Amino acid sequence: MGSLVRTIAQPKSQHFSSLPLLVQQHCGTARPTSLNYDSSGWTNVRRRVAVRCNSKFGRSVRINAAPPKVAAVAAAVDKETRKISHLLEELRKEGKVALLPYLTAGDPNIETTAKAILLLDNLGASVIELGVPYSDPLADGPVIQAAATRALANGTTMDSVLELIREVAPQIKAPIVVFVYYNQLLRRGAEVFVQEAKEAGASGLVVPDLPLEETSRLRELTSATGLELVLLTTPTTPTERMVSITEASQGFVYLVSLTGVTGARAKIESRVEELLKSIKESTEKAVCVGFGISDGPQALQIAEWGADGVIIGSAVVKLLGESGTPEQGLRAVEEFISDVQKHLAKHSR
Repeated sequence: MGSLVRTIAQPKSQHFSSLPLLVQQHCGTARPTSLNYDSSGWTNVRRRVAVRCNSKFGRSVRINAAPPKVAAVAAAVDKETRKISHLLEELRKEGKVALLPYLTAGDPNIETTAKAILLLDNLGASVIELGVPYSDPLADGPVIQAAATRALANGTTMDSVLELIREVAPQIKAPIVVFVYYNQLLRRGAEVFVQEAKEAGASGLVVPDLPLEETSRLRELTSATGLELVLLTTPTTPTERMVSITEASQGFVYLVSLTGVTGARAKIESRVEELLKSIKESTEKAVCVGFGISDGPQALQIAEWGADGVIIGSAVVKLLGESGTPEQGLRAVEEFISDVQKHLAKHSR
């Protein structure tokens, strides 16, 4: 059969930890961004698949292999570059609803945030949303604003958040989605930040203050590195615009359940059920609901209405950051998430 792998150009780096060795050795530090199959000659024993890497960090490679090998490489590359999409798709096939808890990095301190991430993963969180503290978090309510203020006062920076992700990502199964405001990203440089986030171990981004019309460049960057940019739609989003958002969103569609900022609510608005139906008529992507969900019964209600995932932020942040000690906060979070999971387990599709 000859050489299994033939490189078109020498990659700059050999570090490529989580893909099959065939791709690791020839793609540099960037994740492959696309797969192109040679469809000619399907009667031949050998097949060809081209894996294109980010041109700044790696080079294209061509893999010649028998059909099973090509299929395995193709599946592995696709799964690696769309980790969140694949995870939520698998959970949906299993009839399960994803739980996506949110944490503010650095509240009450970076060390406790690391412990909380490990705890959430151990408790079965599907995806962990990690907020970078910001001085003007316009989408967030009082609880997360206060958490961000405490985290910034503790000296939490973008560098320390990236280092935190770099530390914990290899230890957990749940993908990490970074919740960051556009000014933070712009100040660092969008291309630099996206690459740093991916290399640290993040799998996705949420940028709540970036309108759809301004997302094209960022979506190009996330696609090129293997991150997924999750876009938000709200109860006041016009139908035509909602459809455009669902088409552009990567990873999943983030449905904001209320008009207003984040924060636990005593009751979930009933119109969320209709919103979910409307969105699901226009997309096959997973739809996860966030903002205002405060306990297990509400999470179950959202699941019964058809959500593929439930995002809980303020309730978790309040328990972790406003308990007497970090240890008490972690115990409170454990009890709370365990209860939410028990409720979600009652749901059957």
